Parts: sequence; C-alpha cells; structure tokens
Amino acid sequence: MGKAARIVITLAVIAAFVAAIVYWQRPEPVAVELVAVEQGQVAATAANTRVGTVEACRRARLSPAVGGQVARLPHREGEHARAGDLLVELWNEDLQARLELAEQERNAARARAEATCHKADVADREASRLVRLGESGAVSEEQVDQAVTAARARRADCRASRASIQVSAARVALARANLEQTRLRAPFDGVVADLSTERYEYATPSPPGIQTQPVIDLIGSSCFFVSAPIDEVDAPAVETGMPAVITLDAFPGAEFAGRVRRVADYVVDIEKQARTVEVEVAFASGERPDRLLAGYSADVEIVLEARDPVPRIPTEALMEGGRVLVLAADGRLAEREVETGLANWEYTEITAGLAPGERVVLDHRREAVHAGLPARAAEAVP
Repeated sequence: MGKAARIVITLAVIAAFVAAIVYWQRPEPVAVELVAVEQGQVAATAANTRVGTVEACRRARLSPAVGGQVARLPHREGEHARAGDLLVELWNEDLQARLELAEQERNAARARAEATCHKADVADREASRLVRLGESGAVSEEQVDQAVTAARARRADCRASRASIQVSAARVALARANLEQTRLRAPFDGVVADLSTERYEYATPSPPGIQTQPVIDLIGSSCFFVSAPIDEVDAPAVETGMPAVITLDAFPGAEFAGRVRRVADYVVDIEKQARTVEVEVAFASGERPDRLLAGYSADVEIVLEARDPVPRIPTEALMEGGRVLVLAADGRLAEREVETGLANWEYTEITAGLAPGERVVLDHRREAVHAGLPARAAEAVP
C-alpha cells in the first residue's frame, strides 16, 4: 500500500472519529411548547384598570320624612318588598285622629251644603211664583223684589256651602299627607339589604346638607350592571352600545355578554392612581347569572373592533420588536419578524410573516430557548 493511500485512510479514520464525537456530543433537541398559526377572531379590547363592582339599577337608601318613634317594621333584612309595601311606620295616633276629625268635618260640611241648597231651591220656586203673581197685579212690586233678593241670597249661601266642602276636603288631604309622612313605603320592588333601626327606637330624617345613616337600604333585584374604571387613553374609543364580556370572581370560569350603557362625561383624578373614566356595562338579555348580588367584584372587556376570520397566534408567543421563534423544517428554531394587526391579551392578528399551519414557540422566555437550537414539540401535559 502506497504512502498516499495510507494518508487517505488515516484522514478518513480521523474524520469518522471526529464525526462520531460531534454526533455523540450534539445537543439534544430542546422541548418547546408550540402552537400553529390558525384562522379565528381577533378583537381589539379595552379592559378596566381597577376592579369593577356589580351595581343594582335601582337602589334607594330611605328614611322617614319626619322624626318619631318606630311603631311598625313589617319587613326584616333579606325580605323582599313590592312597590308600595309599608317598610316603616312611626307612632301616628294623633295624626290619625286629626285625619278622622277632618273627615267628619267634611261630612258635616256636605250635610250643611245639602240643606242650604235645598232652601235655595225653595226660595227660587217662591220667587218665580211671586214674579208671575206680580205680573198679574196680585202682589206688590215690593213683595216680588224681596222674594227675588231672598232667592239670590239663598243661592249664594248654597255656593258658599259647596265651597266649604272643598275646603274641608283640602283639610282631609293635608291630614292624610301628614299621616303618610310617618309611613315609609317601598318605591319599587326590591330586597331590604340593611335595616338600621328597631321598634320603639327614635328615627330622625337627615337635616339639610348633613348625611346620616338611612333607616333602610332597598336594592332592586330585577336589573344589574357593572361599573368599572378604564384608562383615560382608552376612553375616546369606547361608545355606548359596544359589546363587552363580563367576568365575576364569584363565578370563576364563566363569561357573560354585555353592552356598554354609559360612558362618564368626566375623568376621575385620584391621587397616586391613573386617571380613569367610569363606564357602565349592562348584562345582555338572558346573560345574567342566578343569585347575582350587588357589590360583587367584576371585570369588563369592551370589544372596540373585531375581525373574523384572520390568521392569529397567542399574544404570549410574540417577542419584543414584533418577532417570533418558528420551528423550521430542519428541526431548528429560527427567528422571524412578523407584521401584526388587532391584538388583545389572548390573540394577535398576523398580517405578514407567517403562513397558516406554521408553528411558533410559546415559551420563548426560557433561557435555554433561542434561535439556532434544535427543538421538538413538548409532550402534552395531562
């Protein structure tokens, strides 16, 4: 064997040895979470910056119009009341007596008016008879004049008596109004959420300009909405009628459709907090959960614009600078720039740079994951 052949063989052996070393020392493909580019809906949204609150459409903190000792409390805390139901009644026997007296005076005025008007009718007939007799000369002109004047006076008395009935009726209405001031009635159907008094205690109304604790907190149970603050930057894009998604801590995992019913006309400026605008989102028909209570914490996500279907990827797959890691055909990770459209916390629209079906890396924030590494799809975790 010649010298040249031996050199070739030696080099071949060395190359094979080096190749074997490289092969056995090659890095193992890193397991990464992959997701394919898919077609679906992407929506631009605005979410609340601080936790929102479920509010009742109708809520009233009520106190009697006058002060007095509590005599009746027909409804207790947690009980439902219908519109017009009596909630609180103060001691009012004196006012009831005044009302009864006014009603009796009205009845007496009616009787006096009836008697006076009957006398006026008699006087009218007598005057008419004397007028006919006077025309024939049977009675003097003086007698006729006296009879006509007396009939007119009686008719005036009748009118005065009837007017006194109206005066008496007004006194009855006043007495009844004074009596009703001692009775607090439900202005709408609702539940008694709080009751701050008991029988025989003294209840007082709030003086002008001074806020005191109400006697009853009545909450309507037929209509609710969510009040939540959004950042002032998002406020110009939000309009009434926009669709929204409501989530409640009390109902984990559930989402409820809603619509924006109000956008505040001013910015809330609270020290050491971002400036926000309050929005109200009403539950869509049939979307309100059972046993919903005023005061629950809630979050809203208002849909500003939506496109469907468009290529999309999970937003967490995006890296800084609009880049993604793609698992290339050679089994290695490759960095690629993409162009994006609408985006939210969950999905981002891809307008260029990726084709449907291509797979991008979700867990790109791991130190062991970077472009150029061989990779494989991580096994699904049960």
